Amino acid sequence: MLAERYKTAFQLYPYTRIAAQEGTATRHPVVIVGGGPVGLTLALDLGKKGTPVLVLDDHDGAGLGSKAICFAKRTLDIANRLGACQQMVDKGVVWNVGKVFHADQKIYDFDLQPEAGHRNPAFINLQQPYFEKFLCDAINAAQSAGAPIEIRGRNCVTALENHGTYSTLTVNTPDGSYQLEADYLIACDGARSPLRDMMGLSFDGRVFEDNFLIADVHMKADFPTERWFWFEPPFENAGQSALLHKQPDDIWRIDFQLGWDIDREVELDPARIRARVDAMLSSQAGHVPEYELEWTSIYTFQCRRMKKFRHGNVIFAGDSAHQVSPFGARGANSGVQDADNLAWKLDLVLKGLAEPNLLDTYATERQHAADENILNSSRATDFMTPKSDVSKTFRNAVLDLANRHAFARPLVNSGRLSVPCNYIGFDLFGEDALQGPEGTQPGMACPDAPHLDGYILERLGGEFTLLAIGCMADDLKAHGVLANAVNIKAPSDAMRARYLGAHPCAVYLIRPDQHIVARWPDYNADAVATALKTAIGKA
Repeated sequence: MLAERYKTAFQLYPYTRIAAQEGTATRHPVVIVGGGPVGLTLALDLGKKGTPVLVLDDHDGAGLGSKAICFAKRTLDIANRLGACQQMVDKGVVWNVGKVFHADQKIYDFDLQPEAGHRNPAFINLQQPYFEKFLCDAINAAQSAGAPIEIRGRNCVTALENHGTYSTLTVNTPDGSYQLEADYLIACDGARSPLRDMMGLSFDGRVFEDNFLIADVHMKADFPTERWFWFEPPFENAGQSALLHKQPDDIWRIDFQLGWDIDREVELDPARIRARVDAMLSSQAGHVPEYELEWTSIYTFQCRRMKKFRHGNVIFAGDSAHQVSPFGARGANSGVQDADNLAWKLDLVLKGLAEPNLLDTYATERQHAADENILNSSRATDFMTPKSDVSKTFRNAVLDLANRHAFARPLVNSGRLSVPCNYIGFDLFGEDALQGPEGTQPGMACPDAPHLDGYILERLGGEFTLLAIGCMADDLKAHGVLANAVNIKAPSDAMRARYLGAHPCAVYLIRPDQHIVARWPDYNADAVATALKTAIGKA
């Protein structure tokens, strides 16, 4: 049973007995519980900033099954800043185009990145185990360069005692239990979060009365690398909707909507699953190619979150803090943005450059993001699974209109796909003295654009940065925080359109997570210093 529990797709951090398992508890500045995409991203980001971090995971690597597969451009931009992106894009299936069908008719198609000038595509499809493996590869490289990151596999947290300013954890291993202490404890331990349960915290929201079957199918097929979604699909026993995605290694993800009142054991019978897959393939390819079922599962939509993501020195991120349906690819992608938001704030606090209340802004910003994702996910689910005849009539009328008229297509909701969250109007953002393009307002994530032989996001790094376009700015140190200057004398046309608009020059102050703090039509050191003070919560 134990061996079955620890089956992994990649053994990334094998269990090793350590000296800390003997004697008194050792104190750590940051302990992350959970070695999934969120925990590994946060550990890599903190370690590259020089902040010591320990990851505890109850497995020894990436688990079996593809789980999350759609990783958005924003996630890839974050991974690129951390040195993990290129392997992901090289291995992943790149796609920008999707198609929406109703029965046997295509309603319309869409392009999520119609404009050129971005390093990364709108999406790649990549099985979660690969995503975790490439993060671990980047962690190994960072460790070799001196980053203080440690990962302990098969170290399962079984008890938590919170003392207000620090926590004591009891950790179970194959060699028995030991204790350690954490100044800050970050829960990245998934939707069933044991840490959340240990603290007696609620996880509130909505469970949708529907079930979906995932089938990962290994086959060679000529379907294009696009997202195909059907309302009322024409193939037999498909249910109310179906989804088809290509993954690496000739794996295809197929989702079937089963309804609410089902017998899970019956529906997971391989023969029954094969009958559904056969019907889909026969309908779309005209025949049934040879294939194997790699992985199957049934899931239920849930849209919920914790009321607060920060509880003193214990902070929740990813699925432990919030959960959405998989349609829209908002789960893992929003979790990686959690890590991106938290890392620089925690780093500044631990280095004494910001007050601990800066961490409250992680909670307020990412709770806002969770609400946005839950709203979009709930609306998608309600559109896909109408609960009354009137709702279904409305839904089908929208689909019929969308087939003939472009104005109705934005009303069709097969899952609003993940985009960067903006924090316009939140506390850590300063003035907009430029009044320039809407896509680069304070609070928004920086858009990419070509620059020389690369892209502008690659120049920004993971520090506070002054981006001066068409004018000059100086490196600025204010309140102990350094803002490095990147001066662009001759911007590309795409950069000019995205950052300048009609202005001849502009200066942007950008946070370490590449969200824009403030912008001006020229450089003013006093204005920048004031904005930097605002950005670290000292306004």
